[in-house]
Amino acid sequence: MTVAELPQLVVPESSFKREVERLSGENVSTCFQCEKCTNGCPLHSWMDILPHRMMRCVQLGVKEEALRSDTIWVCASCETCTARCPNGIDIAHVMDTLRQISQRDHVPASQRSVPIFHNAFLGSIKRHGRVYEGAMAITYSFKNESWAGVFKLAGMGMAMFRKGKVNIIPKRVRSLGQIKDIFRRTELKG
Repeated sequence: MTVAELPQLVVPESSFKREVERLSGENVSTCFQCEKCTNGCPLHSWMDILPHRMMRCVQLGVKEEALRSDTIWVCASCETCTARCPNGIDIAHVMDTLRQISQRDHVPASQRSVPIFHNAFLGSIKRHGRVYEGAMAITYSFKNESWAGVFKLAGMGMAMFRKGKVNIIPKRVRSLGQIKDIFRRTELKG
């Protein structure tokens, strides 16, 4: 596990907490640092700022460190933290909100490939109504490594296709219009 090194002087942005609370609909001020979220998180070993500390960063308005953190990208949104929170804070939704703010403000992630994967994943759901692994993998590989990445995947993709693990044509989703409408509404909310 790596631990984030915070700079000597941290300049808090008081508006950051209000923005996160407004966008997420969660009152992060009620977090009293019990650490139940962190203790239940299956991915905390890969986070540079643990979930309870991320909540504290938001409370204190430490925007730069929160948005540059690997934690917001490592979070799988499994909602274990949310289920364990004694104050009913949807911590997974707060993490999602931090990812959205990070992308909106063009804050570079420490690992370039993580937001690329995030966008490829969401793009697949937006286009197909579900994750279509073949197209998602190609999109991710192309944006992460250009054509070299796509060619690297070709052999593995064919082997998986022969074994029936991936489809060439995505399965149809009955409610694709509703899913696209959800994306439209969230994009309008900003």
